[in-house]
Amino acid sequence: MVDFSLGFGYNAPKKAEGVHAMREFIIGKNDAGQRVDRFLSKAMPLLPGALLQKYIRIKRVKCNGARCQRDQRLAEGDVLQVYINDEFFEQPREDNLFLTLFQPKLEILYEDENILLTDKRPGMVVHADETEKVNTLINHIQAYLYQKREWNPKWENAFAPALCNRIDRNTGGIVIAAKNAETLRILTAKIRDREITKKYLCVALGVMNPPEGRLECFLLKDEGKKQVTVYHRPVPGGKSAVTLYRTVRRQGALSLVEAELLTGRTHQIRASFADAGHPLLGDGKYGKGDINRKYSETKQALYSYYIKFDFPTDAGILEYLRGRVFQIKKVPFVEKYFGKGIAE
Repeated sequence: MVDFSLGFGYNAPKKAEGVHAMREFIIGKNDAGQRVDRFLSKAMPLLPGALLQKYIRIKRVKCNGARCQRDQRLAEGDVLQVYINDEFFEQPREDNLFLTLFQPKLEILYEDENILLTDKRPGMVVHADETEKVNTLINHIQAYLYQKREWNPKWENAFAPALCNRIDRNTGGIVIAAKNAETLRILTAKIRDREITKKYLCVALGVMNPPEGRLECFLLKDEGKKQVTVYHRPVPGGKSAVTLYRTVRRQGALSLVEAELLTGRTHQIRASFADAGHPLLGDGKYGKGDINRKYSETKQALYSYYIKFDFPTDAGILEYLRGRVFQIKKVPFVEKYFGKGIAE
């Protein structure tokens, strides 16, 4: 268990860590009458509310040099002294919104000095989009590493911890994060060159025939609709998509299928299976609404559950990962519909 108070603390402040000895706010006429905590929440929007309350409680916020209470009313001319990390005084931007996450929520599958593997739950976006800016996977990862004091934007010229792969909002599973620039460079190349095997589990409607095989098509992405169209011939702008599949179990009208991506295209599994006549349960774009409603599923039953670092070529500082396999043991829809865990 990580003590998340450490990263935001004010222990032995050092300039190199981006900590300032003190910042002052002189209360003017328009700010008078406000509570201390409410004034500071407006003055420092990047500072999480829970952390602000903690700082007031442990005397990192003082009024006129003396201890103050969170509900203390400010008077014109009062001077608030605040002892916190410099970055909390900055204006909110997309690249520093991770600071507002006081308690990052991550399910960490594996972590070392170079990489972090996390099990992203369905419903969370990996990067900011038009629907969500703060509660993103990358923000939770950056907040986690910041609070562990493994990374601070003040220490870097350009690098920030980054995701090496992405999965859709409503898809769950393993996402790889790079903690340093060299790791990001290596893994980006390995993913591009298909030196990392990624397998998914999904619930397909009906019976796959044959039970094991290969789906090949061309996918043309419509950016406006955020959807792809399947073609069985080359089309301008279309990209080839190849998916291997294997039926693992069957239960009534549902099939548990393992899919391996030989190409990595947007919505590849979802669109390919739907085109083959076996859309994924819960898929709102390519699936069957009446069946989804029957099972009360609003998210596609698709999970990136397996990653193998194959590395047939040199992996530099990540050589120690060669041949390593990471697998999620419990996928919610497997137990829900098939009553068993995932076999080793």
